[in-house]
Amino acid sequence: MSAVAAPAAVLIPGPRASVDGDAVSVPPGLFVPEAMQWLSTSSGRVALDGYSWMQAVHWVAGAGLYAPRVHRNHGPRSFGPTTVYIAQLLSELSPCRPGIDYLMRRTGLSKRAVQDHLRMLRETGLLAYIVKGTRLAGDGNQASEFALMVPPQFDQALGIKTVQRDQDAPAYTRAMTGIAEAGRELIAQLAKKAARKIRKPRKATAKGPAKPAPKESVAACGAAVSDEDRCTPMGGSCSSVSTAATTSLPSETTDVASGKSESSIRKVSGEKARRGINAVGRRYQLAAELIREVPWLGRASTPRIAWVVRHVADAGWSAAEVQGWLHARGEVDTVHRASGLLATLLRGAHEIVRTPEARAGLVSDWRDSRIAAARRHQELEAVPRGPRSQAAKAAWMPYLTARQALPADYDRTAGIVVDQHPELGPTAQEAADMRVLALAEYRDGHASLIRSVITSNGRRGAEVIFGAGLVHRALNIPRPTRPMTTAHQ
Repeated sequence: MSAVAAPAAVLIPGPRASVDGDAVSVPPGLFVPEAMQWLSTSSGRVALDGYSWMQAVHWVAGAGLYAPRVHRNHGPRSFGPTTVYIAQLLSELSPCRPGIDYLMRRTGLSKRAVQDHLRMLRETGLLAYIVKGTRLAGDGNQASEFALMVPPQFDQALGIKTVQRDQDAPAYTRAMTGIAEAGRELIAQLAKKAARKIRKPRKATAKGPAKPAPKESVAACGAAVSDEDRCTPMGGSCSSVSTAATTSLPSETTDVASGKSESSIRKVSGEKARRGINAVGRRYQLAAELIREVPWLGRASTPRIAWVVRHVADAGWSAAEVQGWLHARGEVDTVHRASGLLATLLRGAHEIVRTPEARAGLVSDWRDSRIAAARRHQELEAVPRGPRSQAAKAAWMPYLTARQALPADYDRTAGIVVDQHPELGPTAQEAADMRVLALAEYRDGHASLIRSVITSNGRRGAEVIFGAGLVHRALNIPRPTRPMTTAHQ
């Protein structure tokens, strides 16, 4: 039996006749089945406030009438101090809608332990469901809402009189109107306990010998735990045996010349020793970063990629350095199996690039290429482009031709301007020179002249000068890339 239930004989008076003729009896037991744990089916009455409810909680804790009906190999097995502490937390809530995470944070207990203590409060009739928690897709978990109840056994044990003021109201709305003379002393004791704030119960530890208890703490050990007098390693031991003989001397191999050990410094500074990530964790971390940042690895399996990058991860490569190496190997157009391609591209990378300086150079080249690609992308966005599909182009071209009429000196057979009206644009010789220069630029891999004409006169005007074929090829110049090689080549 827990320490809270120690003064059970004091909390439950024996059957006797009171001065005013009312009798007080001892209830046989305390257990509420699951079907009766709802407000609509409960036989108790709703507590008007948390203070009066805590009186009933302390009575249940000290009475010892509750015993779980289901045997469990783990978790709490009796109504103890932790259950009373959780009840105190519930009495502070209005409405009483506690979340499991909130109670876990306040008590330091596990989820299963918190659920067990709430179950005991329901089985003793102290809690009743108003709304049971649910799990809704998209809205998250909904916490249960409880009503603070006073079990009928409490009214029977203390001789409390209740009355139903409204006959049409439910039975749980009955109010307290008086108490038998035999229960006045007990209700006064429960009132003192309900007025006190219970501390969070400390977990029992066995780390090192306990200090000898002072005289006042030894004398306090005879009091009940429910009266807030606890015997803990910080307050002294209840045992009369001295623990001074169990004190051990420091080891001769330990360096205590400075008077401070590493553990004591750690305790004073408040630092907590943390284990670093191991080699396997580093592989998984690198694999997760590559899956997020490399587009063609987006649907790959993290364990498989972690096995592929094991060599470079053990060598200390970062995700940016791996991407720099992949850029140096060449661009990827078609990917059939991402893990196999990555294994081929990374084969021997940790042996070829050995120094951090070389890896930093790979990252620098890769970032410069990304900046250049972004600039080219911005230039292409400034150029008006039609649809890419051939069918869409065929449907779109008649509307474009109708809106933009060709000049009178345009030769449809040659696709160039005929020098008939020199005042309307460049002469035929100038257009020929511009075509030669644009063709030379196209062979060198860029088309600055054509893009400048498109920016000033539009694509249709550029096609008039350079021809539709040259403009089309110039705008679709592929980005220059390095040839992709594999390890066996």
